[in-house]
Amino acid sequence: MEPRLDSRELGDAAGRAAAWVGGYWARLRARPESLAVLSRARPGDVLRALPLEAPERGLAGEGGLGEAGWGEIVRDLDEVVMPGLTHWQHPNFYAFFPSNISTPAVVGELLSAGLGVQGMLWATSPACTELETRVLDWLGRAIGLPSDFLSESGGGTGRGGGVIEGTASEAALVALCAARHRARHAIAATGASADEGRWTIYTSTQAHSSILKAAMIAGLARGPEDRSQVRLIDVDSRMRMRVDLLAEAMRADIAAGRVPMFVCATVGTTSSTAIDDVGAIADALAAVAASSSLLPWLHVDAAHAGAACICPEFQHWLRGVEHADSMCFNPHKWLLTNFDCDCFWTRDRASVTGAMSITPEYLRNQASDAGEVIDYRDWQVPLGRRFRALKLWLVMRWYGLEGLRAYIRSHMEMAADFEALVRADGRFELVTERTMNLVCFRLSPRRGEAAAETDRRNRELIAKINGSGLAYLTHTTLPVFEGERTAGSMYVLRMAIGAVLTRSEDVRGTWALIQRLANDVA
Repeated sequence: MEPRLDSRELGDAAGRAAAWVGGYWARLRARPESLAVLSRARPGDVLRALPLEAPERGLAGEGGLGEAGWGEIVRDLDEVVMPGLTHWQHPNFYAFFPSNISTPAVVGELLSAGLGVQGMLWATSPACTELETRVLDWLGRAIGLPSDFLSESGGGTGRGGGVIEGTASEAALVALCAARHRARHAIAATGASADEGRWTIYTSTQAHSSILKAAMIAGLARGPEDRSQVRLIDVDSRMRMRVDLLAEAMRADIAAGRVPMFVCATVGTTSSTAIDDVGAIADALAAVAASSSLLPWLHVDAAHAGAACICPEFQHWLRGVEHADSMCFNPHKWLLTNFDCDCFWTRDRASVTGAMSITPEYLRNQASDAGEVIDYRDWQVPLGRRFRALKLWLVMRWYGLEGLRAYIRSHMEMAADFEALVRADGRFELVTERTMNLVCFRLSPRRGEAAAETDRRNRELIAKINGSGLAYLTHTTLPVFEGERTAGSMYVLRMAIGAVLTRSEDVRGTWALIQRLANDVA
């Protein structure tokens, strides 16, 4: 059958698919015990269930996704795909951080796919660019960003602005490339040579691995263990980057002839949602940079926590962001917008586009050449880009800021309730302060018990929890302190409460499960 765009065929197929997905959502909420949260598939199970060769004759030749064709697809979904899924939307999914979806986000994704436009240039679809510009300004204002980070006009005449990247990892790479571009020009302006082998990067030991990966991709680190240009700064007992040690490391590097070039502060670390003091870090950079040839670029990674900053009571986490050069967060984590959607803002768009822009003849056009428009291909690594702003736009219109704030606050309340339950059971201990919707806890050490034995018991407990199929948690290791210095690490359970379907009764039911399984830990 010849490929074509058939509106009736789309309506029939999309309707069947939407009904299937809706049934899946209903099953997750109504009968959560019927689905093991963590997939029990073994390596190769899905591969063995799929034929080695592609079908020679497609469903289109048999009537498309009509009753019979759709029946074949559903059988494969139920028998092959479903057993190989970990159910990220399950009400008892508490692992990693949430990966939110919602009806308007899914509809926005469908609209983007159906329109099929490429938003690499303003000229290739002006609405794709200008809707994104406006929505990023909406969201930037909603989380309390200063106007320096906003585009404020569709023509993009300001110094700053926002863009949708794929992930916070991509945003970190873009920020690092922009920092390097700015450093090259600043040092060249002094008449000195830019020896990039002497430029240094700083972040905390609790920062996301994407910062080191960005350094590797940018050629500023040879591998994960290379510390010749990357400095991982120790944290305090609240898991925040120690600003005194950051300043000390930068001063030592300057004295050794190195040039501090990039600093990443984290608002909501992956392991414990610790919140670095962005304002104090900015002050330290300004003070130390007085003896350096440039002010380091300050990037704020708020990948998970930034969503909560739509609530005014949490915007103090970003205090000092007015001194940062860029920041990002992922609505696809905790703001009801499906993956992928990272919002990245900068106060220095010229450095971003200077680092990322290349213009072959086939991309030249009058609007771009005149500098009248934003071309978002110059704000990211790839050339092509989907119409991702549609889903974020629909989410914000569907729920409004009021609805989004209520959503975030409900998870904060559930996390506070879980924290109180842990505190009330003497067999467990809270490991770090709770800043948002993540609770870090573990079985407490027994009297005289070695640290390794405590870790073993906690590993056994989480294996029992996840093996039950009734809930899914993840773990981390956090430093143990003697005074202000770290002295080893401990194994910790993480309970991240942020799934769309999670209710208070789910959290309390999971706590009852954890208590019951703790009885079986030797």
